[in-house]
Amino acid sequence: MKRLLVLTSFFVLAACSPAPAETPNPPTPQPATPTKDISPTETAAPATPVPVWQPPVGATWQWQLGDQPINQSFDAAVYDVDLFETDVSTIEALHAQGRKVVCYISVGSWEEWREDADQFPPEVIGNDYEGWPGEKWLDIRQIDKLAPIMRARFDLCKEKGFDAIEPDNIDAYWSDTGFPLTYEDQLAYNIWLAEEAHARGLSIGLKNDDEQVADLLPYYDWALTEDCFDGEWCEAMTPFIEAGKPVFAAEYTDMMSLEDFLANVCPQAKEMGFSAILKNRNLDAYQAACP
Repeated sequence: MKRLLVLTSFFVLAACSPAPAETPNPPTPQPATPTKDISPTETAAPATPVPVWQPPVGATWQWQLGDQPINQSFDAAVYDVDLFETDVSTIEALHAQGRKVVCYISVGSWEEWREDADQFPPEVIGNDYEGWPGEKWLDIRQIDKLAPIMRARFDLCKEKGFDAIEPDNIDAYWSDTGFPLTYEDQLAYNIWLAEEAHARGLSIGLKNDDEQVADLLPYYDWALTEDCFDGEWCEAMTPFIEAGKPVFAAEYTDMMSLEDFLANVCPQAKEMGFSAILKNRNLDAYQAACP
C-alpha cells in the first residue's frame, strides 16, 4: 500500500489506501522499553521448508487497494489487493482466471480503521505517519509484542487463499517513528517477516527498502517499488532481476502524465526487465501498463 517518505531529494511520497472517514480515537502512545528481538529461527513455525510461488521476471500485474469491488478485467497475471477488504469469493474468482493473488498488509504501521487495531499494545505505537491521518508508526524492535498480531494476519492471508504477501512500511528505520530504530532493527524484523511468510507457504516481496537489497535478496521472492523511475533509484533493485526475481514497479499520475510514462518509463522498464504500471496515488482500479 502506500508509500515511501522522503529519504533523498529524489524520493517521493508513495501511495496509500484512504482510511474511512469516521474512525475511533487511537491509543495514547507510551514510552517503549525495547525488548529482545525474537529471531526467525525462534519464531518460524514448521522447520521443514514449504514450497512458495515464485513469480517470473516480467510478470504482468494490477494493484488495487483504494476501492471495492476489485476490477477483474485487466489482463494481468498477478493481482495485489487488500488482506482485510478482499473477500474469499474474489480471490477464488481470480484464481479461476489463472491469476495469482497477493495480499497487502501494513506490517510497520498501526492503522486505526483495521479490525485488529485494538490488539496493538500502546507501547508499540509511535508517531503519526505524516500525511496519512489515523496511521502511526510501530516499534518494530518489539517483535515479541507484534508477533501475535502479524502472525494472525499472515494466517488470515493463508486461510483466504492468497499466494503471497506485500508487506508495507518495512523501511521505517530512517523515518520519524518516535523510536530509535536502526538498520539492524529493520533487517531483523524484515528477515523475521520473510521467514514467517515462507513457513506458511506464502511468497513475499520486498516493498521499496532499496538500501537493504543486498542483505534481504536471499529472503525475498520479488520486489515492489513506488516512484523509482521518477525518483531515479530503480537501479538499486536490479539485483532482483539478476537473481531471476521480478520487480513490480508502480509510478503515479500525480508525478507524471500517461504520455510521459509511455514515452520515458516504459522503454527503461523494458530494458531493465521491470514490470511497470501507472497508477493513481489512491490505488483505485485505474491502471496503465507498458505495451
